[in-house]
Amino acid sequence: GDLRSVLITSVLNLERLEVDLFRCAGRHHWVPATQHLFGGQIVGQALVAAAHAVSRDEQVHSLHCYFVRTGDPKVPVLYEVERTRTGKSFSVRSVKAIQHGKPIFTCQASFQLSQGSPVQHQFTMPTVPPPEELLTQDELIQKFLQNPNVAEGYRKRLTKIQAQDVPIDIKPVNPPDIFSLEPQEPKQLFWVRARGYIGETDMKVHCCVAAYISDYAFLGTALLPHRQYRIKFMVSLDHSMWFHAPFRADHWMLYECESPWAGGCRGLVQGRLWRRDGVLAVTCAQEGVIRVEQTPNQSKL
Repeated sequence: GDLRSVLITSVLNLERLEVDLFRCAGRHHWVPATQHLFGGQIVGQALVAAAHAVSRDEQVHSLHCYFVRTGDPKVPVLYEVERTRTGKSFSVRSVKAIQHGKPIFTCQASFQLSQGSPVQHQFTMPTVPPPEELLTQDELIQKFLQNPNVAEGYRKRLTKIQAQDVPIDIKPVNPPDIFSLEPQEPKQLFWVRARGYIGETDMKVHCCVAAYISDYAFLGTALLPHRQYRIKFMVSLDHSMWFHAPFRADHWMLYECESPWAGGCRGLVQGRLWRRDGVLAVTCAQEGVIRVEQTPNQSKL
């Protein structure tokens, strides 16, 4: 059936208050365990606001964001758009997200009219099993919960994760052994898509949904070599995206994530969203604050 994606009907839905002033009209569909506003929702909504300030023929090709204050999920967010530049081929829009009278987030989005060029190349998509052959994140958690040896505290944490209403379908390609604290390579692959139907529409809509999806579990890639430590604090500092080719955010895409560096209580991650036909659709990068307990974790069994 035509089950509309909650990401476009609620999560990314903005109410226009003035020509270039918007307010988050939908509810905060998913709030992380930190009880802070999910960064992907702020990025997606900011892009929605910026997209309202350009023509239908202009498509976003890049987005550069900074998170300057923690978002409060209990109050609405205001988005103020500045029409920084409107050119013949490229237009730039600046967006400020405001809560409690202060900016919590700033970004600049650049839009381009379609142009052809013979200069084209891309990396090769990793070879992985198709999503139909893999378990969803919810199915994996259910499988782990069936293990009678799981420590009770960790069982409660898994149950809490399972109960979260995340509007994304996720299928990890190589799910980590959650019972092991052994360091892993800072790379992960998973199939992702928006839950529900979005359909053929303005490409900017799919880009806004991809902006939401891109922040989910992204920074966690930097923690894979350091699984022996308990996280004290982890939050995004900035987030950048480059959009290369048309895609459907409600179709399965492969999210390839890797962390080339971590240090100084910061971690850097890079990501690529691939269409199933091997076309590179989106490139992402993010740096975040990562603080951990110096005392190693205990076994989960």
